[in-house]
Amino acid sequence: MGQQLQGWRSASGQRLWLSMLINAVEEISRPERRDERCDPQLLAALRAQLARPALAPMPYASAYSLRN
Repeated sequence: MGQQLQGWRSASGQRLWLSMLINAVEEISRPERRDERCDPQLLAALRAQLARPALAPMPYASAYSLRN
């Protein structure tokens, strides 16, 4: 995990992203992994990130543009 995805908006990039997500979910779903403790600092950082508001879409961006 922690890989930087370049060009994730392309079809192959989206498949790669989805594949990595599925692998991560499958890995963390294993019983021996569910019993592991998470780093408290990592959890705090994640909570802080999730507490931030989502970015609003740009008013000039088209829903159909490949550059969104």
